[in-house]
Amino acid sequence: MSSNSYVADNLMQKARNISSRWIVRLFLMIVAVVTLYPVAWNIYSAFKTNAEFLGNPFSLPSGFEWDNFIRASEKVNILGSFVNSLFVVAITTVVIIVCVIPSAYCLGRFKFFGAKPILSLYMVAIFIQSTYIMIPLYLQMLSVGEMLSIKLVDNLIPLGVLYAATQFPFSIFLMTGFMRTIPKDYSEAAMIDGCSNFRILTQVIGPMAKPGIVTVCMLSAMAAWNEYPLALVLLSERNYTLPVGLQRLYEIQRYATDWGALFAALTIVLVPTIIMFALGQRYLIEGISAGGLKG
Repeated sequence: MSSNSYVADNLMQKARNISSRWIVRLFLMIVAVVTLYPVAWNIYSAFKTNAEFLGNPFSLPSGFEWDNFIRASEKVNILGSFVNSLFVVAITTVVIIVCVIPSAYCLGRFKFFGAKPILSLYMVAIFIQSTYIMIPLYLQMLSVGEMLSIKLVDNLIPLGVLYAATQFPFSIFLMTGFMRTIPKDYSEAAMIDGCSNFRILTQVIGPMAKPGIVTVCMLSAMAAWNEYPLALVLLSERNYTLPVGLQRLYEIQRYATDWGALFAALTIVLVPTIIMFALGQRYLIEGISAGGLKG
């Protein structure tokens, strides 16, 4: 092969590589626009008047109509529902941290009788959705609450604990896989230094498992943030969470369409989710990748 043909082949290969990279980039940009535009449209529509929305739904607002958020709060107390959802998410996250991390630590790093059947049971339970058992759950919580003289129905704290319990199977499965990726040399060295298992978990394994912990907490928090059927069944109007409050606002819109208030309520739901994933996306990708490889 002559030097000229070699150079020509090399240039053609580079041109093909560059063109293929740009095709992939163009495709990803199109996907990003298609994905992000509805979110952006929702957010800027929250600041439009009803007249602007009816005139041209896709145009930018002429100003900032903050009254939309006030009307959304007045109609269904969307801000109160927002606070309720934050409280439930906080309870869910705390219970997940307290229960899932030690369980995954034991299942992922110790060999004992029954470990594999327990993990298999959690894997099977992943496919059991709370909507399938919400009526038995309601009756059970009502019965247990009456027996213990504790109000378990229409109470945000038991609801947060229940949300955490429904996330246990997937969270433990994912976290167990992540725990297995951490070399045992670290825990063995800590044992030689005289550390107990509790100190090894909290001071050695815990910091190293930070991406997995953040991933589990983010996924559980988002599941609790968006959960609708259980909240609808277990809560009364004064304790409604955001999904139920938003559904009530939809019902109101059937008879008196207030697009500004509706999009303002949707923005209140969207913004915390966007902020959480924007801050924790690096840990989320690391945690899912590691947990999926070893799980």
